[in-house]
Parts: sequence; structure tokens; C-alpha cells
Amino acid sequence: MAWQGLATEFLQVPAVTRTYTAACVLTTAAVFQVWRLITNFLFFGPLGFSFFFNMLFVFRYCRMLEEGSFRGRTADFVFMFLFGGLLMTLLGLLGSLFFLGQALTAMLVYVWSRRSPGVRVNFFGLLTFQAPFLPWALMGFSMLLGNSILVDLLGIVVGHVYYFLEDVFPNQPGGKRLLLTPSFLKLLLDAPEEDPNYRPLPEEQPGPVQQ
Repeated sequence: MAWQGLATEFLQVPAVTRTYTAACVLTTAAVFQVWRLITNFLFFGPLGFSFFFNMLFVFRYCRMLEEGSFRGRTADFVFMFLFGGLLMTLLGLLGSLFFLGQALTAMLVYVWSRRSPGVRVNFFGLLTFQAPFLPWALMGFSMLLGNSILVDLLGIVVGHVYYFLEDVFPNQPGGKRLLLTPSFLKLLLDAPEEDPNYRPLPEEQPGPVQQ
């Protein structure tokens, strides 16, 4: 019964968060071709405390982004993953970093924290601080777990680049949006927008039909 309740709750999670979290768990459990360009974002090391810690933050902050600032904008959310993944891969190759799942988690947390500056975060009941400090607290905790902070720093840097290009630069004098989600992603993932000028036919309007 507990598994049925968990499955029901999981199926209510938005599509991108559900898909990415499930892929991370399956890839780590199966150690499935972790050298590939895509699966390197899904592998979080062997099962253990560090893995579950990362899954907690992947699920929580990916979900809050998808249900918050990306609500109704699935294509834009997926495009953020693609942009971040490409930039992390290029920078990761320069620093010989090949497993970037933790970096992607740091990016998600960073973007959420910058878009929620007024939110106060309780960090495992030990510390309470404003959301923008959360990525740095996570980096410190990751260091205590024995992980390299370079991966977290990479995620923070890429998250800041995305945040600057998407949220800061377009609002500057002479600025504009440089990250434009491809049209084919919008066609595939977003519900079609209703035409504000559309007027339904008489037979489509509520109430008795006028003959």
C-alpha cells in the first residue's frame, strides 16, 4: 500500500521533474553507460547517503522551478536543461570533469534561489538563511561529504550565466533576450495558446442556441 501511495504521489509531479528524477535513479542503480554525454548528467555515484542527498535536492528544486517560474512553460524549462547541459559539458571537458549530475543539481538550486530571494530556507534544521545563500551552503555540505567543490562551482557558474542571460540582461537598457527556445520545442511540449481575439460560434456558446 505504501508503494502504491508513493507511486500515485510521484505521478502527480510535473513531467520534466518526474522524468529527470526517474532517469537519475535508474541510471545510478544500473550504472548504465555512464560515459555517454547524456547519462553523465544522470549518474550520482554509488547508492549511499550522497546519492540520496542529491536526489532530494534534484526532486525538490526541479519540481519547485517547474511548478513555479516555469509553470506552463515546459519548453522553456527543457531548453534550460539543454543550454545548461551543453555549457557544462564544454566547461567540464576543460576541467576534466566527466560526471555532471551534481553540477546540474547546483544549477537548478542556483536558478531557483535567485528567483526566490525573499524565501527563507531551513537547512536540515541547523541553519536558516535567505534563499540566495543556499547554493553556497550546499557546496560547503558537499565538501564535508568528500565531494569535489569544482563540480558544484561549475553548476553555480552555469546557473548564474543562465540567470543573467534570462533574467538580468533583458531588463537592462538596450538589453534583450538572447536565449530563445526553439519553436519545435514549443510545438512539442507547450499547449497551444488561445487566440485572445477568438469568438466562439453561436452554437459553441453556453445557453440556448439562437435559431
